[in-house]
Amino acid sequence: MEAVQTNKAPSAIGPYSQAIVANGVVYTSGQIALTPEGSDELLKENVGVQAVAVLQNLKAVLEEAGSSLNDVIKTTIFLADMDSFAAVNAVYEKAFGEHKPARSTVAVKTLPKNALVEIDAVALVTNYSF
Repeated sequence: MEAVQTNKAPSAIGPYSQAIVANGVVYTSGQIALTPEGSDELLKENVGVQAVAVLQNLKAVLEEAGSSLNDVIKTTIFLADMDSFAAVNAVYEKAFGEHKPARSTVAVKTLPKNALVEIDAVALVTNYSF
């Protein structure tokens, strides 16, 4: 197993890695709308803006692991409010394009730092070189 760390996405805010690569698969931790420097300024924005930032962070972690959004097998979306489903889905669809990984979407009571959306992913590693 290898831990993944990139400064192009926010550092973990707890005792965990941005992602782990094992046996040709990358498992990302959930991403929220923090800036790569760790600022929470985007958490004041609407769920659509937050979803864009979340997917940018996820993309950066995947790329550091030798993967990409096109290599994603499964995602999980956590929403603070299921009424945000359509807005997040529109951003998600734009980010993934024709690629349609398996996905679960769940509403949760709260997310870290009171974020409105969090997304994690499992993806194949296609270009890994630590």
